[in-house]
Amino acid sequence: MLKFFKFVFGGVAVLALLLVVGGYFLSSKFTVERRITIQAPPERVFALVADPREWKRWGVWNQRDPGMAIEYSGPASGVDAVWAWKSKSEGDGRMRFTAAEPGRRLAYELFFPDFGTTSTGELRLQAQGQGTEVVWVMNGDMGRNPLFRWIALNADAMVGKDFEAGLTNLQRLAESN
Repeated sequence: MLKFFKFVFGGVAVLALLLVVGGYFLSSKFTVERRITIQAPPERVFALVADPREWKRWGVWNQRDPGMAIEYSGPASGVDAVWAWKSKSEGDGRMRFTAAEPGRRLAYELFFPDFGTTSTGELRLQAQGQGTEVVWVMNGDMGRNPLFRWIALNADAMVGKDFEAGLTNLQRLAESN
């Protein structure tokens, strides 16, 4: 029996060592990008992304946790508008809008205290006939922690599906107004 426990413990130790050492060989940086065409003018879409209070109407994180505690500060929309949230299922975070070009672009900074990381992102809007192409991009750096680098490796798969669902919700909302 002792041999069995030594074998199991040794296997777990080797696996943990591989995860840590392997993590150092991975990039800490990640990018997530998704796009959609919405049959609504850029101004209508921009109004839904430039106001942090509107994000809970189309963002998937708010829909997964309707009880999420949200606080708003700064202006109602545009540059320096801020929203911070606390959620048992979605984590805690803070988003501050850093640039706003009405009908064209909204940039933000996103901070996750659980990871101690900051990401940047933007929603770019481009008129496409009667509609708007929306491109949502987020760039981040998971830092020096080798285990967080495994998260960076899978960020596109993990966050990309949330971007897709959020953009679909944004489309439904913008096209119904």
